[in-house]
This record gives sequence, C-alpha cells and structure tokens, in this order.
Amino acid sequence: MAFLGDSVLALSVTTHLYPRLAADRFGAGRLTKIRAQAVSGRSCRAVAERIEVVERLRAAAPQGVGTPVEALVQTERVLASVVEAIIGACYLEWGFEETSAAVVDAFAPEIDAALEHPVDFKSQLQERLARDAEVVVYEVVGEEGPPHDRTFEVVASVSGEQVARGAGRSKKDAEQAAARATLDVLEAE
Repeated sequence: MAFLGDSVLALSVTTHLYPRLAADRFGAGRLTKIRAQAVSGRSCRAVAERIEVVERLRAAAPQGVGTPVEALVQTERVLASVVEAIIGACYLEWGFEETSAAVVDAFAPEIDAALEHPVDFKSQLQERLARDAEVVVYEVVGEEGPPHDRTFEVVASVSGEQVARGAGRSKKDAEQAAARATLDVLEAE
C-alpha cells in the first residue's frame, strides 16, 4: 500500500503544482526538487502528526506492546510509510480525484514551504563550486543510535580539504546540513 500511496502522493502534488508554475520558467529540475521536498519523509511525518496518525497507532497497538510502538511512531521512515499506505488505501476506495484533493489539502503547508523556501543546499554548493572547477565530496564519519532512531554525521570536503560537518536523521539530511555549513564557511571567507 505504501508503494501505491507514494505514487499517488507524487502525482497529486505534481498535478497541483504543474498548472500553477511556469514549467519553462522553473525548469523540470527545479520542479522536481520542489515536489521532492513537499513529499519527503519529513513532510510525511509532519502530516502524520498533524492528522493524528501517531495517536491512532498508539491507540490501535495491542496491549503490552508499549516500547516498540513508541519507537516506531517516532521514526520518520515508519510514519512516512504509514501515511503513504493510507493514501494508497484511500486511492483504492475513492479513486484519484477525491484522494488527490485530500492529499493536496493535507500537504498544503509542506507544498507552500517547498515553494517559498526550497531546501537544496547540496545543489547550491555544487553550483557555487562549479564556477571554480571544484567539487564537494560527502563522507559519513559517524552514526549513533539504534536503527530506528539513528543520527548520521557527515563531513563535506572541497578539493580534498574538510570544510564543514553536518548531522541529521538520515544520510541525506546530514549531507544537506554539511552543505549548508560549507556554504556558510565559504560566504564568511
């Protein structure tokens, strides 16, 4: 169901964004990044919390399960999968039009945030470094916590020299944090 819901989510947001944004002005690459941010695991988690999926999962958990349920409902990947599964189930029950309208409504704050404040520090850093024929390399240098609640630490190196570090709940988030910190360092120089 999560696989189906993921596709419906992406198509719903794409269908919503496409007529509102001039594709020739934004370009397919930028539109793809906006959509990816709007439907990310972080966005799905925010929606899950807003529509009280977490509370419903706790209430539906069998008695005596306790701690594993708490660990699961605090995990971005699990909450994203549950939201996607809900979207998939709604699609099968009510079809695309009704489900798409509900999805766009539920994800409206995330769509607006992606439009107003696109978060892609890695691309910004690559573009900046490309002007000087430099490249950035990201390396995971640390992992902490259990598999369901892991934090990653990443180092960003430019031309073989470590410039900045970043941490996040996923490798991608840690890379984004390292890229942002690297941009800050470069702007300060």
